[in-house]
Amino acid sequence: MAEPPVRILSRYLVRQHLAPLAFSLSALTALMLLNQIAKQLGNLVGKGLPAGVIMEVFLLSVPFIIAMTLPMAVLVAVLHTMSRLAADSEITAMTANGISVSRIARPVLLGAAVVAVLAFLWNDQLLPRSNHRLRTLLVDIQRKKPSLALKEQVINEVVPGQFFLRAARIDPATNRLRDVTIYDLGDADRRRIITADSGHMGYTPGQTDLYLTLVDGDIQELRRGEEAQFNRTFFHTNLVRVRNVSNQLVRTEEDTYRGDREMTVCEMTQVVEAARNDARAARTDAEATVQRDLRRLAGLAPALGSQSPARDTTGGPYCRLLGRLTRWLLPAEAEAQTPFPRVAVQVPATPARVVPQIPLITPGGTSGEDDRVDGARRRAAVYLVEIHKKLAIAVACFVFALLGVPVALRFPRGGAGLVIGASVFVFAIYYVGLIGGEDLGDRLIVSPFISMWGPNLLFGAFGLAGLWVMRRASPTARGGGWSDLKEAVVGLFRRRARI
Repeated sequence: MAEPPVRILSRYLVRQHLAPLAFSLSALTALMLLNQIAKQLGNLVGKGLPAGVIMEVFLLSVPFIIAMTLPMAVLVAVLHTMSRLAADSEITAMTANGISVSRIARPVLLGAAVVAVLAFLWNDQLLPRSNHRLRTLLVDIQRKKPSLALKEQVINEVVPGQFFLRAARIDPATNRLRDVTIYDLGDADRRRIITADSGHMGYTPGQTDLYLTLVDGDIQELRRGEEAQFNRTFFHTNLVRVRNVSNQLVRTEEDTYRGDREMTVCEMTQVVEAARNDARAARTDAEATVQRDLRRLAGLAPALGSQSPARDTTGGPYCRLLGRLTRWLLPAEAEAQTPFPRVAVQVPATPARVVPQIPLITPGGTSGEDDRVDGARRRAAVYLVEIHKKLAIAVACFVFALLGVPVALRFPRGGAGLVIGASVFVFAIYYVGLIGGEDLGDRLIVSPFISMWGPNLLFGAFGLAGLWVMRRASPTARGGGWSDLKEAVVGLFRRRARI
């Protein structure tokens, strides 16, 4: 039995997109990774890190870069492939055999939908873990060399509770210090304050102790039990050794803190629902405060308190499905057993003392609850924006394919100029809208949905309009170059000038 020609055509169209997709994804990822290396390599090398740690930093940056470049690669692949097929008259041959433009675009859009699903799983499962490991590693690297972390005009705690240092000027490149003051509290029987005009910091060969070479200063010393005696020693050069100031990289094994970009959708959903429960509880407390004050003024007995029920924070079907898969794949955790049963002890009730009700109104009774509601709403908005951003960036793979098909078919002879020009134009508008929308959504100026899905809705509408137009006009390789686009733009401005 022969295979239907439409199915063969669908597989052919999908295969034609694979090589451009892989090439554009690799090229864009490598370009952005090189930019990341150029910005951070100098700081990492200056800390004396092993090559393996530096490589780990850049490898952990790859998942975030891929999350941003995958929609871009889809658009580049669709523009290149569809414009090449149209220029080679293959699209014309398909339409001549009764295959509509929408039928030609169907396998491309289905493939883009599959890429969108994979992109969402990548953004939701792999990206938060890599972001968490990257942040933890960067914090460990920042702690590695205290001399580079010292702040000017601030009392820096070099050894917790024992050794403090203040300098008016600090040169991180040469470790030079100016106008130095040291507070040495390491000895319980002796307190010292060391001042110097300048100094230099260095480490022992084992890089565990810190050496401070101080120039032109004095040492003020006071001993316990000898309060009447105060010693002051002047020096031209003084060498101070601070032990146990490690310059080794100590890796954090367990870090429970996670920011919004280090959490999955299900984890952020729980935070959002907890914030909403907090807001509902704050509103209930505010209403109860008002009712209590009114009943006091009316001389009525206090009403029984009511508490708004908290909503479920387990998430939607996606989170429940992930929970079932996790319980099925991972071994069940052992539950702790109570060694002895708890026995309830009856305590005799004490007669309540009657207190006369004083008709007072609680000052500012609802202002605290209003602040709680506003804080909970802002906290929920931050995580809602991040949830919608994960979904919107993944769906952008499908939206860019929807936009790229009619653009490529309308300008089949655009070539590399069309691919580069259209891609840069779309990327610039999309990511500027995404960054601006994130800021607006975090500040509650617009809803999180609109702030993150606005660029997708805009380009999706243009893509649907373009497909509808292309269904009425058959694509051909004889037109559709940059000259056609120029004539269309010039004609549009001339018509507006006549009006």
